Amino acid sequence: MAMELGADPEQSECGHCKQFASEYEKIAKTLKENDPPIPVAKIDATAATSLSSRFDVSGYPTIKILKKGQAVDYDGSRTEDAIVAKVKEVSDPSWTPPPEATLVLTQDNFDKVVNDADIILVEFYAPWCGHCKRLAPEYEKAAQELSKRTPPIPLAKVDATTETELAKKFDVTGYPTLKIFRKGKPYDYSGPREKYGIVDYVIEQAGPPSKQIQATKQVQEFLRDGDDVIIIGVFSGENDKTYQLYQEAANGLREDYKFHHTFSNEIAKLLKASPGKLIVMQPEKFQSKYEPKMHVLNLKDSADGSEIKEHVLKHALPLVGHRKLSNDAKRYSKRPLVVVYYSVDFSFDYRVATQYWRSKVLEVAKDFPEYVFAVSDEEDYSSEIKDLGLLESGEDVNAAILDEGGKKYAMEPEEFDSDVLREFVLAFKKGKLKPIVKSQPVPKSNKGPVKVIVGKTFDTIVMDPKNDVLIEFYAPWCGHCKKLEPVYNELGKKYKNEKNLIIAKMDATANDVTNDHYKVEGFPTIYFAPKDKKNNPIKFEGRDRDLEHLSKFIEEHATKLSRTKEEL
Repeated sequence: MAMELGADPEQSECGHCKQFASEYEKIAKTLKENDPPIPVAKIDATAATSLSSRFDVSGYPTIKILKKGQAVDYDGSRTEDAIVAKVKEVSDPSWTPPPEATLVLTQDNFDKVVNDADIILVEFYAPWCGHCKRLAPEYEKAAQELSKRTPPIPLAKVDATTETELAKKFDVTGYPTLKIFRKGKPYDYSGPREKYGIVDYVIEQAGPPSKQIQATKQVQEFLRDGDDVIIIGVFSGENDKTYQLYQEAANGLREDYKFHHTFSNEIAKLLKASPGKLIVMQPEKFQSKYEPKMHVLNLKDSADGSEIKEHVLKHALPLVGHRKLSNDAKRYSKRPLVVVYYSVDFSFDYRVATQYWRSKVLEVAKDFPEYVFAVSDEEDYSSEIKDLGLLESGEDVNAAILDEGGKKYAMEPEEFDSDVLREFVLAFKKGKLKPIVKSQPVPKSNKGPVKVIVGKTFDTIVMDPKNDVLIEFYAPWCGHCKKLEPVYNELGKKYKNEKNLIIAKMDATANDVTNDHYKVEGFPTIYFAPKDKKNNPIKFEGRDRDLEHLSKFIEEHATKLSRTKEEL
């Protein structure tokens, strides 16, 4: 039986469903005339939500072929000929689904498979995890695609709930966790999670981590037009021992930086570098008179790749860099970070104005080497500027300091100059600034079974060393959170007489979480904060957010409960 899950074309906004409707009618007619007839159905997935989740429908229309109750994905073209041919193929009594291309790894075969592979992508998953279920079909399609390559690139999966030793060994704390292994060495995967994205990303990762440059013109282009740090290893040839060392180190950082190498004497002369040297330098637009033009590491002194990694990370950022949405998470994760917001645009027409303000920041940055300084475009960071209360400042240039623990400080709006920024940074250094905290008003009465936490009370209640705290971070629009609410209230009632235990909740869309250890990456997110380990909260990872499992989670981690477990 062929089945289309879509949105009802009569009422739907889905254009693809409307376009496909007449073609689907033809398919139904053709298959009805087959011998034996093959039934064809359609389902409005916006109404039959339980069916759409059962069949993992994430877009419209989705076509499934059901054989003996088992769903076979159809991802061919949406034409009558192609669909009819596939349905007839599957309906043949001798047809069996093709074997999974994704390898299944366990403790028994993990080392043999992974250590022998030049490159392999491994997914650590939990059978109950919704994100894993959504990834599964995409991952399998990518595995099939990559298995056809010469040489093939394997994809594998590990059930982390049964293979707990493997999960522990590779620091798997959430699902799904994907890692790339090269000859058994693990590297974090932070690429796409759909078929084509996975395929392209893994193919790129299978290539060498460093690209060779042969012409001086390429280096000159990097310097003149580049937008990022330039990393070039200079070597005598491929047999140079330092070249092998460089390649290994580059593998560990290739997710975040572009690496290059050269065997050219002309390029070596241009860089004034002999073979065995690693050059890290900035494109011309980020250079300044306050910092060296290039940073050189003699690789002959490098016993392993750690010096290479340190050298790259230490010099990857200029004195005042351009913090963008694409590079801020990793490049600019160090705190304190001083950010200056304005209309940042390095294109030819606007470069002079952009550099005018950046030069003012450089004047200050040179005197505070312990802080990271950057400029950011005000449009890109409008939500951050809003959280800082600077959206209506009326100034062309604004500044802020982002500190440890999610604390942030906004500069009082006034006409921007080096002196103004210097005073602001000095006031921060002397501890004279008050952090900005996005917060709802503090509740007048907070006597319910579940305490309401806001930005202003996070530190005083959640971080209070006198109490254990179970905290739920929710969003008002989140369906899972609404479903959890009555259960969570029951939980609050159950433990309301516990003196040193607080059951709490916080709207994370309207309040700042003022501690970096409480990362909210989805809703609801639940943490248990033991009174003696406030900076090491335990995340609730279970799929069953019911009274029994949440109670069990509390029992496991509470430092002291007045009642015995039997009574509970």
